[in-house]
Amino acid sequence: MDFTLPAEIEATRAEIAAFVEAEILPVEADRANYDAHGNIADAALAPLRAKARAQGLWALQVSRDWGGRGFGKMAMAVCYEEMNRSIFGPVVFNSAAPDDGNMMMLDMLATEDQKRRWLTPIVNGEVRSAFAMTEPHPGGGSDPGMIQTRARRDGDDWVVTGRKWFITGAEGAAHFTLMARTSDDAREGLTAFQFHKDAPGWRVERRIGIMGPEEHGGHCELIFDGLRVPGEDVLLGVGRGLKVTQARLGPARLTHCMRWLGLSKRCVEIAVDYAGSRMGFGQRLIERESVQMMLGKLAMDIEIGRLLVMKAAYEIDQGRYGQKEVSMAKIHVANLLHQAADTAIQLNGARGYSTDTPLEWIYRYARQARLVDGADEVHRMVLSRHLAKLGRGFWSWDVAEGAGDA
Repeated sequence: MDFTLPAEIEATRAEIAAFVEAEILPVEADRANYDAHGNIADAALAPLRAKARAQGLWALQVSRDWGGRGFGKMAMAVCYEEMNRSIFGPVVFNSAAPDDGNMMMLDMLATEDQKRRWLTPIVNGEVRSAFAMTEPHPGGGSDPGMIQTRARRDGDDWVVTGRKWFITGAEGAAHFTLMARTSDDAREGLTAFQFHKDAPGWRVERRIGIMGPEEHGGHCELIFDGLRVPGEDVLLGVGRGLKVTQARLGPARLTHCMRWLGLSKRCVEIAVDYAGSRMGFGQRLIERESVQMMLGKLAMDIEIGRLLVMKAAYEIDQGRYGQKEVSMAKIHVANLLHQAADTAIQLNGARGYSTDTPLEWIYRYARQARLVDGADEVHRMVLSRHLAKLGRGFWSWDVAEGAGDA
């Protein structure tokens, strides 16, 4: 791996950093710009998005042919980390979940006609989207093989019945990708469908209250009681749903980590600023050895997280899934985010616990990181399986052609 940034990527990173500093942080600092669910209100978001798009800082993850910048995962890692210096950053640049993962999925897997109808409006910022997979017990969660929602063929159409829940962004989404069972085959029993919010035969049952701040559209329970989907809106093909979930979830887990690194760095930034000025018992907090140890450990753990993310991004950029690399990054960075917020709050005292800084927001948000897109325990199980399969080969490097030849 070469960690040298190409000039275009560094220029984009610097532009994003300047935009966040000048345009987004002042909006974040004014509580009048928050909606009722702790996110940026649409009235404040719209002008920021227009400015970001005008500067070309928009949908970096989408191919150039479909309205983006065509950045690979390593380039995205650098830029996404910079975006999430602000809690509002990713959505401003059209790089927030779940749209981020849905755009990458459609860009990779959809037909040209499907891209025009389902991808382009998301890229243009005209609609939001959702990925409907998770179900209540006994349905599928981290294990898509348990999915209970059914789609039966009716002529050229499919008719869907079932229930989903904790579907991120569903209340505000217009475009949905829905995972449903079309047969009982263990490998080819799932199919991915595209549908629009105005289609009859489904409804948002409720917006589920959560502990932390919410993405736009919340986390919702959905009921399907006869949704009809035309055959042309099957994504990738009947029975290819497991492939869709693999293509959708792996990169999305990694982009979560990229963004969380930005939030972790913001926590350290706030902690260092306060500890550098706050006096107590004759010295500044930052002069205390105990505080230096706390901050030093966080700095090291953030750098470890960046290296794990870059290794996983490299694997994906090489055309591989990078499953074990993504799992390692996901575990480490999710726990790092929680620790960074907790430490920063501790050092800020009552100020950190208040809404005067975004630390309490980040702390509430951080608890979900160890659950979303696979709980820590699931990813550790994945790593154990790779270890059992690969043995000492678990720890390996790419080797240049010809290396080791006599």
